[in-house]
Amino acid sequence: ARAYFVSLGFQDLPRQTTADYLTGCTDPNERRFQAGRDASNVPSTPEQLEEAFRKSSFNKELLEGLREYKSELERELPEFEKEFRTTQKALKQPLVLSGKSPYQVSFFDQVWALTIRQFRLRLQDRLGLSVAYITAIIIAIITGSVYLNLPTTTAGAFTRGGVLFLALLFNSFQAFNELPTQMLGRPVLWRHRSFAFYRPAALSIASTLADIPINFFQILLFSIIIYFMTGLKDTAGAFFTFFALIFMGFLALASFFRLLGACCISFDVAARSAASIVSLMVLYSGYLIPIFSMKRWLFWITYANPVNWGFQGLMSNEFQGLELLCEGSTIVPRNIPGVVDGYPDALGPNQVCTLAGARTGEAFVRGGDYLDAAFQYPTGVAWRNFGFLVAYFILFMTLQCLAATYLRLGQGMPAIQVYKKEDKELKALNEKLQEHKADFRSGKKTQDLSSLTTSKKPFTWSKLTYDVPVPGGKKRLLNVVYGYVKPGTLTALMGASGAGKTTLLDVLSDRKTIGVIGGERLVNGRTFGKDFQRGTAYVEQLDTHQYTSTVREAFRFSAYLRQPAHISKEEKDAYVEEIIQLLEMEDLADSMIGFPGFGLGVEARKRLTIGVELAAKPQLLLFLDEPTSGLDGQSAYNIVRFLRKLAAAGQSILCTIHQPNALLFEHFDRLLLLQRGGETVYFGPIGKDSQELRNYFAKNGAECPPDANPAEFMLDAIGAGSQKRIGNKDWGVRWLESEEFATVKAEVEEINQKAAASPDIQEEKSLSYATPFFTQLKVVVERANQAMWRSPDYVFTRLFAHVVIALLTGLTFLQVGNGYTDLQYRVFAIFIVTVLPAIVISQIEPMFIMARQVFIREASSKMYSPAVFAIAQLIAEIPGSILCAVAFFLSLYYPAGFNYSSDRAGYAFLVILVVEFFAVTIGQAVAALSPSIFIAAMANPFILIVTSLFCGVTIPPPQIPKFWREWLYHVDPLTYLISGLVSNELHGLEITCRESELFSFPPPAGQTCEQWAGPFVNATAGYLVDPAATDNCQYCPIKVGDEFYTPLGISYDHRYRDFGFLIVYVVFNAAVTVVGSIFLRYAKR
Repeated sequence: ARAYFVSLGFQDLPRQTTADYLTGCTDPNERRFQAGRDASNVPSTPEQLEEAFRKSSFNKELLEGLREYKSELERELPEFEKEFRTTQKALKQPLVLSGKSPYQVSFFDQVWALTIRQFRLRLQDRLGLSVAYITAIIIAIITGSVYLNLPTTTAGAFTRGGVLFLALLFNSFQAFNELPTQMLGRPVLWRHRSFAFYRPAALSIASTLADIPINFFQILLFSIIIYFMTGLKDTAGAFFTFFALIFMGFLALASFFRLLGACCISFDVAARSAASIVSLMVLYSGYLIPIFSMKRWLFWITYANPVNWGFQGLMSNEFQGLELLCEGSTIVPRNIPGVVDGYPDALGPNQVCTLAGARTGEAFVRGGDYLDAAFQYPTGVAWRNFGFLVAYFILFMTLQCLAATYLRLGQGMPAIQVYKKEDKELKALNEKLQEHKADFRSGKKTQDLSSLTTSKKPFTWSKLTYDVPVPGGKKRLLNVVYGYVKPGTLTALMGASGAGKTTLLDVLSDRKTIGVIGGERLVNGRTFGKDFQRGTAYVEQLDTHQYTSTVREAFRFSAYLRQPAHISKEEKDAYVEEIIQLLEMEDLADSMIGFPGFGLGVEARKRLTIGVELAAKPQLLLFLDEPTSGLDGQSAYNIVRFLRKLAAAGQSILCTIHQPNALLFEHFDRLLLLQRGGETVYFGPIGKDSQELRNYFAKNGAECPPDANPAEFMLDAIGAGSQKRIGNKDWGVRWLESEEFATVKAEVEEINQKAAASPDIQEEKSLSYATPFFTQLKVVVERANQAMWRSPDYVFTRLFAHVVIALLTGLTFLQVGNGYTDLQYRVFAIFIVTVLPAIVISQIEPMFIMARQVFIREASSKMYSPAVFAIAQLIAEIPGSILCAVAFFLSLYYPAGFNYSSDRAGYAFLVILVVEFFAVTIGQAVAALSPSIFIAAMANPFILIVTSLFCGVTIPPPQIPKFWREWLYHVDPLTYLISGLVSNELHGLEITCRESELFSFPPPAGQTCEQWAGPFVNATAGYLVDPAATDNCQYCPIKVGDEFYTPLGISYDHRYRDFGFLIVYVVFNAAVTVVGSIFLRYAKR
């Protein structure tokens, strides 16, 4: 193959591998012609190369070989096919697999093998398992302490339902974690499916089976803690029934979320679907609103809801056979210490118990009567409902298996590139780029690169050491390293893996945040100042960028923030166009950066990373960390060719590179070679055909063969390659004893002395950042807003969840009435507002942390301050937050029939808007304090459950244990949300009890209802329907809404105080976000 291309007129390059040589011959930039030959007489275009091959003897041999192979294949194909089918049939398990099945083992064996694999994967995720178990235990303890030892009195009836509902809900929706797991595993499933490893249905079943033992013990621990702390029915049968229902509810919901993951094309679609369905499951669980109060056109949802059957089963299990003593505030009329007396202390014949299901004159309320009256739930149905949950589990699993087998959503999607729509400015710029492109490629014009560098200062380092702390002491990673980089030179930094290449680059570029650096690093013979980082450019291995920006926008962003503030925007824009031309990205200037599979390819992303650094117009040096890693030979050559261009223009470049081919290696001027331990092996010129380098190694006993790649040979010679070290003496010691080392030390000293003697011209004041604070803020906010606008899935998913949850709640409580039970429904509808943080946090945290990853890379170059980053993230969320708050308010407030007066509706909207901001800021605060998305997500259950638990809805404030009530109830921000909205809605609301809501009791003989119960009613709340009645007194517990919330410590007069507290929480969260961004970057180097 090599001889063929040489015969065509291409120059033979013996030091290149055959593969590199052949691909190089097809690259216009890499190919070299023989002396006296050029593109006019050597096949160069694809068409010419094809024609030359068709005329060659190789093509004739190929065609003849193909004819012979086809004729032989036609003769032997029947025999081969028969043998193949016989072998396949023998490999397959008899009586299990059909002859047409592509699988080699039975479905049962596939499930068994996959179950073992999935179980091992779960066990290997120790952090995830630990956090899940710790979360379950802590939540159980906190919830158990709130509902500690529930009394077997009427006071414990409502709270019993609350603890059962929370226990079911927490464990059922822990299964939501299965949704991202299912979707993230799809690419692996598709690949394995294409190889006929196993059926997709087998993986679905195996994932569930692998989860069962782990979740079984987690839920068992949770159940033991919460069940016995709260004092639920203390019989073994009741406890195990409780556990069985909770566990089966989890399995049913886990299979449902897996089904959702299998049916949705993307996580955003799945999240929108989940928001709708989860809202329906909570609203129609039977706890927030009983089935008899539901709208007739919606109540059917209850019967289709697995959460309802789980909750009904738990309530039946707990209240069956339970008798609740009627006492305290549930007795009417009763004594009020110091205000009213004269009534029996225990329930008498002329009193009534106000708990649903109570019978006149009876001191105990049967649990079955309470369930029937309050929920229309039967007793004795716990195990029937367990069977329903099993049926749901089987149904969802079956549908999941079918979806996984027949739906291939997103599989095999091609990589696409998205371009920004051209406006007048972009069209003119692109036309100019295309006009110059043709001239530059043809060689008619040469690009003027004189503006790329503005400084000619040398950079030197001597006696450089670097020590890092390790258990038991310190470890030296760099050991007495000398070197320099002169303007206009391209220096390679090489060594074996672990030799300290990237470490040295980080130390020289002043990017290290830990460890102790020794020795000298001088710019122009002087110690560098705080502007050093922004005066240098560092191209990192990872191509981390804001994926919503275009190539031109990314370059401009860097230029605006890193070039001096006195340079005009027009000059910076013009410079960016030069960078685009230099990097040959004219066709990609308006392409969105995206991510792998959606946006720029690997080589283009690497060129983009280099361009972002060049756009800063680095005055000192350009550092690159393995810019050719992950690229093919031609792409790597193009990258190094660009670097050569830059060096020719006067740029100082230091670049780590991993095993380049011989042609690539020749582009570098000097080499710094390290061995393990951070010790120098060689620093000096490379030379034409690596002559200088080869001479040094030959002098020390390592002769490079004429056909060897010098870059690979030298690594082998020092023992850093695949072969044993040449010679018995350590190459690091050889270097320290060599004349070349002495020469380098002398050169470093000479450069420093000469530079120090020349005047140090400071073109501008030494500052950490090139631009002032408000300029940074303006530019960064513009990009953050642009990123938000170009992330429609993020914004729409959030808006969709707000609208769906609010609308479903508004329809469920449609035009709620003014009855006694309607009061509770109004409070529950208001309680839905507390769901806003749960909706927002789960979206905000990943967005913030992914943006922080980009910021960490940009902050190392001193683009902008951490405070600017945090404030920009906060500001970017404001438009979306306002939109979501408006949509939520309109979808909930007016359908539910809340108070329409402008002052009440306006206050409610302001609270919802501030709660939206609170949700955004607490999400960003948690993200700013968390090292990863996973850790942030693990903190969410604590925040959401604790704030919901102590806000005073699921358990009234007087019943919260004193320990929590004294501080956590008042610290909870949702307390002020509930307090403000409840008082705003119920203040002055006149209550008219329905007939079914009235409590009846007979007055003593000879007394009217007013005479018997009047003193009690006047001292407490409510009204008597007919005060003059003598046979049957009908009592409504509430006359006006204020009577409902006053005993809870809520006041209408404090509603704007409560609103102010919410604003304080927003400001506090924003401050935490800013401080966390400044001090906690989680980017140790």
